[in-house]
Amino acid sequence: MLTKPLTFTLYRKKDISGISGTGYVAVGVEFPSGNIIIEWIVGDHRSIEIHNSMDDLLAIHGHNGSTEVHYG
Repeated sequence: MLTKPLTFTLYRKKDISGISGTGYVAVGVEFPSGNIIIEWIVGDHRSIEIHNSMDDLLAIHGHNGSTEVHYG
């Protein structure tokens, strides 16, 4: 279990949806509870999302392995 929040970025190697593009597409925080908050930094409709875990986030936004999580 985490002891402090960790920051990360989402790096997309391939955009299978054609919406968010490639490169760094979101920034986020992973809390000690495992909850995740991400902010989309690309596109016309930027937003903030909350997820219960990194696994949940990647199940939705992982683009079949085309999205990497870069901590730090």
